[in-house]
Amino acid sequence: MAYKSILTILTNTNLDGSALRGAIAMTRNQDAHLDILALGIDHSTPGYYYAGTNAMIEQATLERARQEAQEIDEAVRAAMATEDCRWSSDAALAQIGTIQNLVGNRARFSDLVVLPKPYGDDKGVAEEAVIEAALFAGNVPVLVMPDGTLARKPERIVVAWNQSAEALDAVRAALPLLKQASMTNIVIIDPPRHGPDRSDPGGMLSQMISRHGVKAEISVIAATMPRTADVLARHCEDQQADMLVMGAYGHSRFREAIMGGATRDMLEAAKVPVFMSH
Repeated sequence: MAYKSILTILTNTNLDGSALRGAIAMTRNQDAHLDILALGIDHSTPGYYYAGTNAMIEQATLERARQEAQEIDEAVRAAMATEDCRWSSDAALAQIGTIQNLVGNRARFSDLVVLPKPYGDDKGVAEEAVIEAALFAGNVPVLVMPDGTLARKPERIVVAWNQSAEALDAVRAALPLLKQASMTNIVIIDPPRHGPDRSDPGGMLSQMISRHGVKAEISVIAATMPRTADVLARHCEDQQADMLVMGAYGHSRFREAIMGGATRDMLEAAKVPVFMSH
């Protein structure tokens, strides 16, 4: 299996801050078709304004979002005019509260969604909402690209393995990339002493992906830093990894938003592309 339908979503005209270049590289790598959604977002909250002003202000904010979508789409078409890959672009608008439905409906018919890192000085709630919509409403794997990083053919991939259903889903979804890599490193951080594979941590996963032709090795490491994301980031650096594969949101999104968690922390600290599935 390969990824034949790849989707990326842009929410502003700053294409350098998007994942467009990474999505193009992945499209070429997979000989796929790239769908580009230029999304204008109305950030207003219906019902917040004084009585009698709602309709007028809401119409103005929707019109502004529609104009932004059109400007993004025009920038995309200009940038893609000389690209040698199959692509199409479409403009749409949504209120911040309806991103889940719109993005979910678009993403569910894609094999892979490529999106930018959602946290940073120039990022807002929309980028995080788009990622969550693709993962949960679209039920599709997401490749998150740090700023300025291109998804070249991955040679070394790290798989964060904790025996969870989310991690296993991510591995299965990433198999086309794992099979291309020259080496896949399965990393287990402080494996449980009484787990089902305590005598051979990661052994069953290694056997499964090896039968698909994946060249795999296993690293069992200690949690030497408070945050799992920091341990993974350092391990990726030690391995000179091109990509990290991990399960997303093992805890609830609300808990991760309030208390933090491996998914949110990893997306904040990511220096290599992060392939996620839920």
